[in-house]
Amino acid sequence: MKALLSLRSYIQESIGELKKVTWPTKQQVVQYSIIVVAMSLGVAIFFGILDFFLKSGLAAIL
Repeated sequence: MKALLSLRSYIQESIGELKKVTWPTKQQVVQYSIIVVAMSLGVAIFFGILDFFLKSGLAAIL
């Protein structure tokens, strides 16, 4: 019974906290998503180029 009361209290407090959250607008979500995808592609390209040169350098040494 005590566990059920604490679960209920937890859910009520969680809902109360979620009402305080300032949610991003649709435009902000789109902008942030584009930034994340662009940064991910940039990092992937950087590591791909780095891998290519390191592999080429290692092949030249061996």
